[in-house]
Order: sequence, then structure tokens, then C-alpha cells
Amino acid sequence: MFAQLSGGLEGVFKKLKGQGKITEKNVADAMREVRLALLEADVDFSVAKEFIAKVKEGALGEKVLKSITPGQQVVKIFQDCLTELLGGDAATLDLNVPARIIMCGLNGAGKTTTSGKLALRLKKEGRKPLLIACDLYRPAAVEQLATLAGEIDVPVFKPDPGEKNIVKVAKKALVWAEAQGGNVLIFDTAGRQEIDTHLIEELKSLSDFLKPRETLLIADSATGQQAVSVATHFKEAVGITGIVLTKLDGDARGGAALSMRSVTGQPIKFVGEGEKLADFDVFVPSRMAERILGMGDVVGLVEKAAEVIDEEEAMKMARRMEKKSFDFNDFLAQMKMMQKMGPLDGILGMLPGASKLKGLAGAMDESKLKRVEAIVLSMTPKERSRPEILNGKRRLRLAKGSGNSITQVNQFLRQFGQMRKMMRSKGKMRKMLGQLGAGGMDMGNLEGLPKGMKF
Repeated sequence: MFAQLSGGLEGVFKKLKGQGKITEKNVADAMREVRLALLEADVDFSVAKEFIAKVKEGALGEKVLKSITPGQQVVKIFQDCLTELLGGDAATLDLNVPARIIMCGLNGAGKTTTSGKLALRLKKEGRKPLLIACDLYRPAAVEQLATLAGEIDVPVFKPDPGEKNIVKVAKKALVWAEAQGGNVLIFDTAGRQEIDTHLIEELKSLSDFLKPRETLLIADSATGQQAVSVATHFKEAVGITGIVLTKLDGDARGGAALSMRSVTGQPIKFVGEGEKLADFDVFVPSRMAERILGMGDVVGLVEKAAEVIDEEEAMKMARRMEKKSFDFNDFLAQMKMMQKMGPLDGILGMLPGASKLKGLAGAMDESKLKRVEAIVLSMTPKERSRPEILNGKRRLRLAKGSGNSITQVNQFLRQFGQMRKMMRSKGKMRKMLGQLGAGGMDMGNLEGLPKGMKF
């Protein structure tokens, strides 16, 4: 997400940083390009106009004009304004008793999956969430929620077959919830269309009855120019208290995030970036602003790593690497660590200079990683621990066993050999990143990562 916007802004700020002196003309030229980048990313016109005016005012201020590094100062002003536009500080959920959350949004936005993701997150935080199926229209919606609930071991309330009165369902659910002893109730409602008056009225009646602490608008991040009208409509109808952006791992332009927050005045509270139930994070405006500007989100990356990586296992691997004994077993373990952290595009987006690593993401997409994994899994235990014994005959067997061509096997083994050499040398690793276009990355920024992940 935001790749298009990041790419558009990168060139603008590169020019500004090269200016020894900031003038009204070069600021005006830069802001014209920024406005175009925002509009191409589907940011609402009025939001873009107001944002540009604020940045321009700061960029022509006395402090910037007299600054030793005026270009850098303008980038900082842009970053601060972008953080403010995205909401300033991270917003938390109101989970005071009775903690009731209504999930609403358009058809196909991902409400049911997001309900499951939110329940899992709350469970990890030590709460006792309950899922309540209130989508009485979409075929199999109730069963989908029940399946997700089973995966995360969270109780779910299912309405009686054929029931069409949503308030009746909610009343029964509250009685059931009391018996379950849960402390957060998540109501998954039916998807609406903006013009569907009946369903909007139904959502209002549910809200009036429950008086929820939170009403979260679940919005597809690819909503585009429709984002403003969607957000405004739901705000007027049920008074949303926050937004959850879904499908951030898709090919979205990102304008929805910037527009929705601005027009509703309500914070983006969570983002979904990936298909797995664990791919669900708190939205932190300052970090997102840094990602948009290509500065990465190292803190977020460290937090993700800390959640999924076994530090003892990582230490063990680090010691093996230090002894120069990195083999296919270690490679497979590292692959599994990466997969646990979520979609590769999302991980790369957290690295400083991420826009320059697009080639790496393409070379390591999900299908290619699975192909590589198949090659390693086709090896005998002896071959995994001693890569040097993989002669022509063994390679041919690996190709047949993994469904790859002999060329693909040879290519992977050659890349693995190069990787082994680089992982033994910090200097070579830095050189490789430089060749990828990320030579300006400060390796010291990664000091918070588990030791097995450091370069």
C-alpha cells in the first residue's frame, strides 16, 4: 500500500533536498507535484487542497528559509503534517463495561474476517472476546464467522435459522454472553450498500438498542474516491467511532486512509495487512507517515519479529552463522520465521528505503518461496546439512521431487551459496543492499531485532 504515493513523493523531495536555498518558486513547484501525487493516489480533492496549503505555509516559514538544510526541513514539515492528517496519536478502543463493538461497512469490505482478527488480538491481550453473528442476509455468513471462531477458540453466538429481526438476535445474544462470562462483545453485521435504506435503518435500530462503546467502519483500502462518501454516510447513519482499513497488502493507492480520517474526524484504529488472522495491527499515524515517505517502520518491524520469533531459536541460528555452518535446515527455519511475520511486501515496507527494494519483493514472492521450500523439503537430512554434496545426480532427483526444472534447482543452489557467503560478512551484506538501491540504509536502525535476524 502507498507504493504509488511513495514513489511520487520520492522524486519531489529528492529535488528539494538538493536545493541550497528554498524559494517561493521551488516550493510552489514541489507542492504542485505533491498535489498531483496525492490526487493520483485517490486522496479526496478538498483533503489534498487543505493539506497542501498547510505544508506550503510551513515550508515558506522563516525557520525554513534560514535553515542550513532547508530541503530536509521541508520534508520534516511534510512528515509532521502527514502524521497530523492521519490522526496524530494512535487511538485505543473504549473497552469499558459494557464493552460492545459493532462492525459495519460496505459489502465485501472484510467485516467478518476483521471481526475474527479483532477477537484474536483482544484474546492475546488477555481479554475474553465473544463473537456474535448479526449478518442475517449473506448466505453462509454465520458459518464463516463460526469457522473463524473455531480457529481462534473464541465462543460464537449463532442466531436461529430464518431469524430476520436483528434486535431480537441481539437480545438473545446478550443473555448468552452473560452466561459465557466474556468481557468484549463483537457484533458482525451485514454488509450495506449506501442506497440500501432498509439495511441502514436496521443498523441504526441495532445501535440504538446496544448503545455500543465502539462502532467501527470496516473499509477496503482500495475504496478510492468513493471513500469520502462511504465514510460520511456511515458517520451520519450510526455515528462511527473509528475506522479499520482492510487489505493493505493489495494493490491499493492509499488515498482512502488519508481521506477517511480527515472527513469523519474519527481515527483509523486498526489495519489488516494479509489474509492470516494474525495479520492485524494497531494503526500508528507517525509510523505510517514514515512508511509513506520511504523511512520505513523499524519499530513496527521489531514488534512483529518479537511476537513471532522464538529468541532462543534465533540465538541458536545466530551462533551457527557465526561458526559459518549455515545450512538448508537453517535456511528453512528462517523462511518459516519470515512467513510468520506476514506478507513479504508488508515486511519490506517497514524497512528504510523500502521503495528501492521492489525488485527484492518480486524475486521473493509467495509462489517462488513455496517453490524454493519444495526443493529443500525434497532433500535428505544429509543433503540439508551438507550442501556441498549436491552433485548433478542429486540435483536431478531434487528437480523431479519438487516439481521444478533442473535450471531452477541450479539457480536456487547458486543463490543459496551466495547468500551463505554474504551472511558471514557484514561488509558483503551491506554491499548487497547497496546494489539493491538501499545502500543508504542505516544498519544500526535494526539493532532492536532479535539477534538471529541481525545482519
